[in-house]
Amino acid sequence: MADVHGLDGKKTGTIELPKVFQTPYRPDLIARAVLAYQSARRQAYGTDPKAGMRSSAHYHGYRKFRPEVVMMNREMARLPRIHGDAPAHLGMRARLVSGAVGGRTVHGPRSARIWTQKLNVRERIAAIRSAIAATTRADLVAARRHAYTGSVPLVVADDIQNVKKTKELVKTLLALGLEKEIERTSEKRVRAGRGKMRGRRYKVRKGPLLVVSKDGGIVKAAAGVLGMDVAHVRGLNAELLAPGTQSGRLTIWSKSAVEEIGKKYA
Repeated sequence: MADVHGLDGKKTGTIELPKVFQTPYRPDLIARAVLAYQSARRQAYGTDPKAGMRSSAHYHGYRKFRPEVVMMNREMARLPRIHGDAPAHLGMRARLVSGAVGGRTVHGPRSARIWTQKLNVRERIAAIRSAIAATTRADLVAARRHAYTGSVPLVVADDIQNVKKTKELVKTLLALGLEKEIERTSEKRVRAGRGKMRGRRYKVRKGPLLVVSKDGGIVKAAAGVLGMDVAHVRGLNAELLAPGTQSGRLTIWSKSAVEEIGKKYA
């Protein structure tokens, strides 16, 4: 059983949790599902197949060449070298090979590599069921550093699905006892390294996940709350429930979402 709260934070009733919330905890399955989900978004990359090979350098070890060109008996490594119309400072410079300046790369990344990891349908469903059950364990929620000490899961009346303004949603979250949680996720930090130059300048902590059965404006309202995500019951996946493969995300369920998730995973 779980308590159902209104938008003012007061208890309005109780609801019996479906059996999916009693699924055994399988962190190995959850991790596999999250990594498989992330691998599908990974973009392939690779080097130019002709990188380092655009040079007129060639081998000068054959005796058929003119004596002044042959590398024989000159204490020179047998490497492809530039010769001909090259500037004086590039005369007989080694090229093409990996050990030379401007040469090719050894075993460089190839764009044909397949990054997507396959996952069986039953494993994916079992991972989602296990991640849903993990949201009811207070020890896992605390291990994820969520600043919430109340009972889990946190079930709210369906009125929350019709909230259209961010300030109204924040008021509801404060009434539910999530004041410290909002403070924890309100900090936006600058990412270290080159990532800040590539469209991901800031890092935000993961906040609560709100699961609903329909969108009455809540998706737009929650967009203004840092770290908070809204998911439909039909769009739940292991990554939303266990970001970074770590289970126990603080999850807020609407009453109808609990009923629909019980039918979906009956």
